[in-house]
Amino acid sequence: MTDTQLLKLPAPAARYGTLAGALIAFAGTFLSWTYTEEFPGNLTVNGYPGGLQLITLTGALLTALLALAALGTPGLRWLTPGGPHSAVRLMALGTLAATLYTVIAIAVELDGLIALDPGAWISLVGSLVAVAAAFGLPDDTPYDPQPGDTALARLTHTLKAPAPRAPSRTLPAWADILLIAVAFGLALYVFTYGIDIDSANSELFVGYLVLVALGALSLARAGLFRRLATLTARHRSVSLAAMFVAAICFPFTQDNDTYALIGTNILIFATVALGLNVVVGLAGLLDLGYVAFLGVGAYTAALVSGSPQSSIGVHFPFPLAVLTGAAVSLVFGVVIGAPTLRLRGDYLAIVTLGFGEIFRITMNNLNGNSGPDLVNGSQGVPNIPDLELFGFKFGEAHDVLGLSLGRSGNYFLLMLLFTAIVLLVFHRSGQSRIGRAWVAIREDETAASAMGINGFRLKLLAFALGATLAGLAGTVQAHVNYSVTPEQYQFAGTAPPNSAFLIAAVILGGMGTITGPLIGAALLFLIPEKLEFMQKYQLLLFGLALILLMRLRPEGIVPDRRKQLEFHENDQLAVPEQRLTGENAPEAATGVTKAGA
Repeated sequence: MTDTQLLKLPAPAARYGTLAGALIAFAGTFLSWTYTEEFPGNLTVNGYPGGLQLITLTGALLTALLALAALGTPGLRWLTPGGPHSAVRLMALGTLAATLYTVIAIAVELDGLIALDPGAWISLVGSLVAVAAAFGLPDDTPYDPQPGDTALARLTHTLKAPAPRAPSRTLPAWADILLIAVAFGLALYVFTYGIDIDSANSELFVGYLVLVALGALSLARAGLFRRLATLTARHRSVSLAAMFVAAICFPFTQDNDTYALIGTNILIFATVALGLNVVVGLAGLLDLGYVAFLGVGAYTAALVSGSPQSSIGVHFPFPLAVLTGAAVSLVFGVVIGAPTLRLRGDYLAIVTLGFGEIFRITMNNLNGNSGPDLVNGSQGVPNIPDLELFGFKFGEAHDVLGLSLGRSGNYFLLMLLFTAIVLLVFHRSGQSRIGRAWVAIREDETAASAMGINGFRLKLLAFALGATLAGLAGTVQAHVNYSVTPEQYQFAGTAPPNSAFLIAAVILGGMGTITGPLIGAALLFLIPEKLEFMQKYQLLLFGLALILLMRLRPEGIVPDRRKQLEFHENDQLAVPEQRLTGENAPEAATGVTKAGA
C-alpha cells in the first residue's frame, strides 16, 4: 500500500496550508474584482461581495470548515464522518474552479486581464494555495498500485473516501428531526438561489452549477449525505413531511411569477419522468415515444375543459377532466402496448419511437383538411381556461398568511399534489409483488418466465400504469400553458419535456429510484432555461453530457446498490456495505412470486 500525495507535505502543514488558502480566497471576495459594472453582478464594490464573488466566498468558507474539521477542531468533526481529506480536496477544487471561471469570464467580456482588480487575483491565488495544499494531504483510503496504473487513476484515488464511521452516540429523536428540517431548509435555499438567477446572468448560473456539483460531491465524500440518509430512514414520515413542507414553501419565496412557473414546469417534467421510471426503471422497457402519453392527457383535458376552440364543446369539472385524461391515456397505453410488448430490446424501442411520431403527425393532420377538424391541427387547442376548484380560482393571485401567491404558485401547489400521488404510486408499486416481478423481468425475462411470471401481462400493466401517470400530468400542463399544440410532444427538441429528455432524466437521476428522476428532471429543465447561450448548441451539449455521464457514472446521480455493484464490481471501495431500505428495496428483493402468472 502506498500514498498518492501529489505534493509531499507533512499532514499538519497540508491542513494548515489548505485552511490558509481558503481564508485568503475568502478575504479576496471583500475587495473589488473589476473596475466596471458592465460585468454582471457588480463586482466593483469593496466590502460588499456580489454575484460570482458570493460563489467563491461560499466555496472558500466551506473549504475552511472542512479543513478545520480535518484538523480535529472540537465541534466540527461531525462534518466529516467519512473521508475528511477527499472532501477538502473536492471543495477546494470547486472553489478554484468557480474563481478561475470568473477570472476568465471577466477577461473575455472586458477585453483582457487588465480588467481584473486585486481582489480577483487574491482570491485566485488563495484558491490555488488551498488546492495545492489539499493534494498534499494523506489519502483517506490506502492505495494498492497495479501495473499499468495511470496518473489519472492515482488522481482519482485521492478523491475516494471510506464508508462513514458510525456515530459515537445516538442523538435524541428531537435532534434527528431538527437536523432533517435544517437539511431540507438548506436544500430549499440552494434550489431557490439557483432558480432566482436571471436568465440574462448566465455567468452567475455557471459558477453556481460548478460549486454546487463539486460541493455536493465533497459533502458526499465527507459522509454527510449517507448520515442524512440514515436519519431519514429512521424517521421516514418526518422526512417526507419535511420534504413536502419545503416544496410548499417554494412559491412563497418567489416575488416573480416567472420563477414559480419554472418550478411548476419542473414538477410536470419530473412527474412524467417518474411515470417513465415505472416503464424503464422497474420493468426495463425502453419507450422512446413516452411523451405522447403526456400529449394524450393534455389534449383530452383541453377538449373537455371548456376551451372556445374545443370541437367537443363541453366543460367538465376539473376532477372529472383529470379522470378522463388519465383514462384515455390508459386506453392508449393498452392499445399501443398490446401488440408491441411481445417485442424486446431494440425492436420495442423502434416501435415506441414510431408511436410517438405517429401521435404528433396525427394531431397535425386533424385540421379539417388532411383529416377531421378535431384539434385544429398545428394550431392546437388554445384559450384553455384557468381552473376553478371548490371556489378557488387558480388564475388569480391570493394572499395566504400575508404572503402573495400568484397564478404560477397556485398551479405549483396543485402539481405538487399530483407529484405526491405519483410518488406514492411508484413507491407502493415498486415494493409490491408486482414490482418485484417487474424487476425480475428487467434483469432476465427468460428466467422470470421460467419462474412462472407472466411477462407479457406484467409488461402491459407497467406500460399502462406509466401512460396513466403521464396523462395525469398532461391534464395540468394543458391549463398551465393555456394551449396544447403537437410540436410540444416531440422525440427530441430544444426544450423539455420530450422523449429524449425524459429518458435522460431517468438515466441521469438513477433508474428504478424515487428521488433520482426528480433530480434529473430538475437539472435537465433548469440548465437550458437559465443558460440562454446554449440554445443553438443544446442538443450537441446534451449529447456530450450523456456520453460523459455514461463514462463516469453510468448508475446515475442517485443509484441503488444493485446498479453500483453492476457498474463497479471491481471497485469495492466505491460500493460500501449498506442496508437496503426505502427506495432500494424493490431492487434488493430476491424472492419473486407468481405475480401476474
